[in-house]
Amino acid sequence: MERSTLEQALPALVTKALSIDHTIMIKTPDEQSREALNTHLWTFDPNSFLPHGSEKDGNPEHQPIWLTTKNDNENAADLLILTGGTTHESLSDFKLVCEMLNGHDAEAIASARQRWKDYKDQGFDITYWQQGDKGWEKKA
Repeated sequence: MERSTLEQALPALVTKALSIDHTIMIKTPDEQSREALNTHLWTFDPNSFLPHGSEKDGNPEHQPIWLTTKNDNENAADLLILTGGTTHESLSDFKLVCEMLNGHDAEAIASARQRWKDYKDQGFDITYWQQGDKGWEKKA
């Protein structure tokens, strides 16, 4: 993300995904970032509600949005959102995978480029989206 932070972009993304009946798993790199995101999703907009939970809350099978640090798809999500450079050992378990990264972080970009190559080598159908002046633009 070059124009918005994860905290700014993620609520709109998951709102859209929920509206088309996706169940979502969001993987964070550590418990601290998971809980910060958990708090943010409760408080980002007083006029909005994103039904979600985390490992701390339990009952993943009842959570349309599940925040986790693990690879287990405990809420049977079909959409995986990877944050903070996280990876997942079984991407083929999901219909759609989205990696969100900081477009101003050279290390994050270099890592994402390597993962892009790995995904292509594994035969995944992948696209790249970037924020532009008119919103999100498909780049590849």
